[in-house]
Amino acid sequence: MTDIAKLAGVSQSTVSLVINQMSGAKVSSETRKRVLRIAHEIGYPVERHGHGVDAARRNLIVYLTDELSTSPHAMQTIDGARDAAWEHDCLLSVFATRSDPEYETAVLGRVLGNPALLGVVYATIFTRAVTVPALLANVPTVLLNCHTRDRLYSSVVPSEVLGGYAATMHLLERGHRRIGLVNGEGWIEAAAERLKGYRQALSTRDIPFEPALVREGDWQVSSGHEHALHLLRLPDPPTALFCANDLMAVGALEAVRELGLDVPGDVSVVGYDDQDIARYTQPPLSTVLLPNYEMGRWAAESLIAQVNGGVVRRTSMKMDCPMVERDSVAAPKAD
Repeated sequence: MTDIAKLAGVSQSTVSLVINQMSGAKVSSETRKRVLRIAHEIGYPVERHGHGVDAARRNLIVYLTDELSTSPHAMQTIDGARDAAWEHDCLLSVFATRSDPEYETAVLGRVLGNPALLGVVYATIFTRAVTVPALLANVPTVLLNCHTRDRLYSSVVPSEVLGGYAATMHLLERGHRRIGLVNGEGWIEAAAERLKGYRQALSTRDIPFEPALVREGDWQVSSGHEHALHLLRLPDPPTALFCANDLMAVGALEAVRELGLDVPGDVSVVGYDDQDIARYTQPPLSTVLLPNYEMGRWAAESLIAQVNGGVVRRTSMKMDCPMVERDSVAAPKAD
């Protein structure tokens, strides 16, 4: 296939798309004819590569992600994509690249030649803008937890602004007016958008934003503990803490206890993500659901619809992050 690509003056991925008759491939008829002619001339066995492999038999979805092991989120999205694929008689094949461009190219070089390939789900562990690999230019692709500036691909990301808004409004509706935020690193898109939602919620109640009530953590238990202690030791401490993930919220719960205070009697705490641990803290943690499973399902279903259903419209989906109410929030103590 490499030889054909050189002789035809096209990329190897284009050769793969032509020989495997991939649906959705934007290859001109002239290029297609040239590739097939050269393949025949050099004796490449075109017949074994899917002439007659129609869309109904393309049942392999490649799930390409940068990380798997940093948190439970990746596995939850994979579960959603796998279940949706299986319901449509498709299989999911997962590759983790560790953000290595050379390895990513090697993976795509192998999988794009598979005649059963239906398309690719391209995922990231942190929500961010990405540059889609050139090899995927003519391959049906859906972006999961990431997006491109030009919106040329269908994508699904969590609605982080609304998630931050929901968490903060939940506390405001219980009567809190001084709400501390233990956020993640500001350069991470999710943290920036959760802060935006926090500020929007405050503005709806005409509560001025106070930078002193916002601390930037690193998503780990220890930073939640450290920053909660700092906030609760302020001369005018907050009566509630919104932590931008459940792990930092666990640290905040411990900080409240360390100061001899009670959750939610003295301080209310809200987390984010709805990880399993949120159900087993004392008290069980009120938190915002990060819809990882649902995003995975949406990505796989959208890809299948795009290929088998002839759907050509590109969709940018922002999925709701609903509030999960448990026992870590109460009204503030009366002065």
